[in-house]
Amino acid sequence: MLQLVIFGLDLSASYIQFKCSFFLFDFFWSTSLFACFSNLLQAFQIWNWSCKIKLTTFKKIKGCPRDPVLKKRDDFEDILEERRNSSDLRYALRCYTPALYKGLVPCKASMLKNIVLQSDSLQYVISQCGESQEAVQEEASLLLEEMAHRLQLGTIRFFAFTLSKAFKVLFRSVCVNEEGIQRLQQAIQEHPVVLLPSHRSYMDFLMMSYILYTYDLALPVIAAGMDFMSMKFVGEMLRMSGAFFIRRSFGGDKLYWAVFSEYVKTMLRNGYAPIEFFLEGTRSRTGKSLTPKTGLLNIVMEPFFKGEVFDVNLVPVSISYERILEEALYARELLGVPKPKESTSGLLKARRILSEDYGSMHVYFGQPVSVRSLAQGHINRSQYNLVPRHIPQKPAADTQSFVNDTAYRLVRLQEESMVLKPWVLVAMLLLQNPDGMDLSTLTEQADWLRRLALTFGAFLDWPDREPCSKVISSSLVLHKNLVCVSGGRVRLVVDEPSGAELSTNEMAFNQAVSVLSCASYRNQILHLFVRPALLAVALQTANSNRRDEVYNCFNFLWNVFSNEFILCPGAAVQDFEEACFLLGKCGAIQELQQDIVTCQSGQTTLAFLCSVLDPFLQGVKALSYPKAVCKTGGGEHAKMHENCD
Repeated sequence: MLQLVIFGLDLSASYIQFKCSFFLFDFFWSTSLFACFSNLLQAFQIWNWSCKIKLTTFKKIKGCPRDPVLKKRDDFEDILEERRNSSDLRYALRCYTPALYKGLVPCKASMLKNIVLQSDSLQYVISQCGESQEAVQEEASLLLEEMAHRLQLGTIRFFAFTLSKAFKVLFRSVCVNEEGIQRLQQAIQEHPVVLLPSHRSYMDFLMMSYILYTYDLALPVIAAGMDFMSMKFVGEMLRMSGAFFIRRSFGGDKLYWAVFSEYVKTMLRNGYAPIEFFLEGTRSRTGKSLTPKTGLLNIVMEPFFKGEVFDVNLVPVSISYERILEEALYARELLGVPKPKESTSGLLKARRILSEDYGSMHVYFGQPVSVRSLAQGHINRSQYNLVPRHIPQKPAADTQSFVNDTAYRLVRLQEESMVLKPWVLVAMLLLQNPDGMDLSTLTEQADWLRRLALTFGAFLDWPDREPCSKVISSSLVLHKNLVCVSGGRVRLVVDEPSGAELSTNEMAFNQAVSVLSCASYRNQILHLFVRPALLAVALQTANSNRRDEVYNCFNFLWNVFSNEFILCPGAAVQDFEEACFLLGKCGAIQELQQDIVTCQSGQTTLAFLCSVLDPFLQGVKALSYPKAVCKTGGGEHAKMHENCD
């Protein structure tokens, strides 16, 4: 029996409880899990829900926005172009002389361990453990030995050679913004640097080190999960390329936390190397950005709060894939299939990906964000002078709030600099039309959606002076594992192994894999539409055009989806103003002094935006108790429920 657990609710068990046919999952899979549930209501007919949000069918294109004036973007360079025309061995063995931090305290990896073990902070925690100091010191030493990296240039050169071979096979191009590299080079010399890449694939941290080596920049030390350490040979190679291994959860282990935090802070204070970690904590299986984790961010900002460094530069990095290596694996994990354990044998079996074409890849290094500038006027650092620096302090409420806001801001910067491929537009349209589309209609709507996305500020990788039909056809060819064109119609492909008769459950599962794989690409563009979509739905559900009424509905929706999308805490008003500006910019609404009025020419745009958010609304309703949840809030909550019920 296929089991599907979403937001803690076992849907397959719900089917059994309500005595509904399990095979009604066919309705469920006609849309994606994370634009989810638009047809789930048909299966749960006993709940007898209906939705009063009336959506104009997005079939004909009316009121298409004109081609907008594009923002100036950094120029990109394909770093694989030179690799295809010169020796990989010469590249790996070339002279490597990176510019280093001006305040660098030179030390080897072994010396770094001694500095950590002898630090006042760690010695204080050891003295507070209530056990033999020699035994605790030995335990701390073992923890550090398990954790620490052993960065060696020889291993980096080995990876430079082997990854060059692999990347040239996997990718058509790997494009990097040169201005971002220049900014990073300057930042590394001025202050300690923390690199914060988006995380969509295991390839991310390999690519980051490869790029920095290519541009002769200081190589980072990388926070990696303990999962990799168990991989024979590979785990040790990663350690020697700069990875330091940490547990996924520390629990209440104060000694482990002390060793880990002091290790990271020592590297940062000494300017040993740029520190790299993923704000999201783990790979996003859905294509959407995950809610940021702030533990490590707290640690790297603490030396600034305590006055141990003048500043810390946080560098958001956006990594965009035209095709993700783990797309099918992610879809299966979302359906409850256990994640395969990282192993060397598993890595060797994955060699078959070398026969696939994964298109192009873009890596955008953002503007370094100065912690000092951000904290100006927000953080009172004098409070840290009241306690000796070596004594651990729990962050004050204002400090924790500042770190949390900074984390959200950085993830938004990552999202805004994601380079979107034509395929994400195609995926969005196909998921809204699960029965397939005529190729000509798909092309027409994709071109309309392209112009709308550019109006909203999208960073689109769209070939210049190339017909839209050719661009779309090229995307369909690259993703032929997910879509097929037959008789002039485009539809999603469902894996049906030849010579094997599948059960209904297996067919439903395979269909789900296809849909979820497609959804992971569609989700890459949701950050662009979510705020205008919230406003579009609010305009339909509000009782009037009064600005305050519309805002109340918007604010309710904003809070409902605050954990579904990256919506910065306390920024509902700013997001509302941004949404009004964008809808006004594309001609969908007109703002009067006290009212917000929809324009006839913008009905297609508003209908499309409602359709973007509608499946999420259906998902929320499907996972809540009928009528009770929204009404308990009273006031606007009850009104919103009445309008959506």
